[in-house]
Amino acid sequence: MTALTLSTAGPATLRADALVVGVAKSGKGLVVAPGAEAVDAAFDGRLAAVLETLGASGAEGEAIKLPAPAGVKAPVVLAVGLGTAPEGDAEYAAEALRRAAGTASRVLHGSRKAAFALPVGSVEDAEAIAEGALLGAYAYTAYQEQSGKNAKKPLAEVALLGGKPRDKAFKAAAERAQVLAEEINRARDLINMPPNDLYPATFAATAQAVGKEHGLKVQVLDEKALAKGGYGGILGVGNGSVNPPRLVKIAYTHPDAVKTLALVGKGITYDSGGISLKPAGHNETMKCDMSGAAAVFAAVVAAARLGLAVNVTGWLALAENMPSGTATRPGDVLRMYSGKTVEVLNTDAEGRLVLADALTRASEENPDAIVDVATLTGAMILALGNRTFGVMANDDAFRTEIHEIAEEVGEASWPMPLPADLRKGMDSPTADIANMGERMGGGLVAGLFLKEFVGEGIAWAHLDIAGPAFNEGGPFGYTPKGGTGSSVRTLVKLAERTAEGDLG
Repeated sequence: MTALTLSTAGPATLRADALVVGVAKSGKGLVVAPGAEAVDAAFDGRLAAVLETLGASGAEGEAIKLPAPAGVKAPVVLAVGLGTAPEGDAEYAAEALRRAAGTASRVLHGSRKAAFALPVGSVEDAEAIAEGALLGAYAYTAYQEQSGKNAKKPLAEVALLGGKPRDKAFKAAAERAQVLAEEINRARDLINMPPNDLYPATFAATAQAVGKEHGLKVQVLDEKALAKGGYGGILGVGNGSVNPPRLVKIAYTHPDAVKTLALVGKGITYDSGGISLKPAGHNETMKCDMSGAAAVFAAVVAAARLGLAVNVTGWLALAENMPSGTATRPGDVLRMYSGKTVEVLNTDAEGRLVLADALTRASEENPDAIVDVATLTGAMILALGNRTFGVMANDDAFRTEIHEIAEEVGEASWPMPLPADLRKGMDSPTADIANMGERMGGGLVAGLFLKEFVGEGIAWAHLDIAGPAFNEGGPFGYTPKGGTGSSVRTLVKLAERTAEGDLG
């Protein structure tokens, strides 16, 4: 993991392989952002002009390297775009700083140390820069035995200039950024792991090992315990695979906690679609269908490492959805843990089945709120694109709170409705409910299905992260190609708000 240090040294005097500065667009052309004044002076006040000559515009995602002038100890200056410069006394948005720092870290793969001289007007700015830099310095190379030998390694050390190493608030912000980045990267590693190595039993074993390391209580229900307990949804999905399902409970408790959060994650370690087989072109990345469980797992561990005064329980509903002679068929009826019966019309709508059992089980402990996270529907990608997750809830105020938290931490989200008229489409002539309804509004139909399994009087929200969980395009900002760790920051911030007494 990339090391993080805070430094009050001047940007021109710190020894590093590269010095990162920010530039932005303004009505008068390119401007050098605060924090880089000494570097601009070393360029005789012409840094912006030199960069403009090289085609710089200050746009987000832009990165241009320059040889450093005399007077700057780092041999290279890397200018990264911050977008439009704020007007008046306004400060740069935290997400702009986060993305710029992430871009810089990606560009500086192969470097030992980089000094970041981006605008630090507050502790929050410093934390955003640290987060972005650490998240951008990520690479998944575990399986590159030969091709990775000559690959550049991630940036080894981030020196954050403007951060005060002896100031308690800055130190706490740096520590939080380090924990958050490490846990997001843990989620990314799990999402990127090939499904022949990450299946329900190995995911559960990982949860047990990490739980032991951080003092968490972990309980694993194997296929025998699931059958004895009547978890028909999880078993119904996992029946077709030689790798049997698991339900993992991972709990963090704090002696001063007065509220409890339950987080439920969809953990389909590989989704072939089952008997309703996915066509070619739609199954190559389905190792990522456990991204919700990875996010929940990482969030619980982060809450523990940060010592938050809130109880957080994670439920990882783990199964592999495969076709075989023992697989659930379209037309089969499953008896769920809640006692409800579900007619399975499409075995590729499996995530809602495992989540339903986990939601019912989580509700039995009567938490103050439940949030489930899942790569649940392609319909949500059609509605919101690849970078935004949908938020549904049984309480409008709770939905708004989740949306606002996500926006605050830099995770794009959008509140979605649960129209009551769509419920009728799931009526079944055979069972209590079907696992499919109207095709139009499919993401909302899935949310309505899940709502049926949430305990009475418990605030619940559903995050459909199907779009942003796995980046099939090129990397951008602090977001890598592959698993992203989407929603971890939102869940951790929700836990922090709850610990502070702000939930509800």
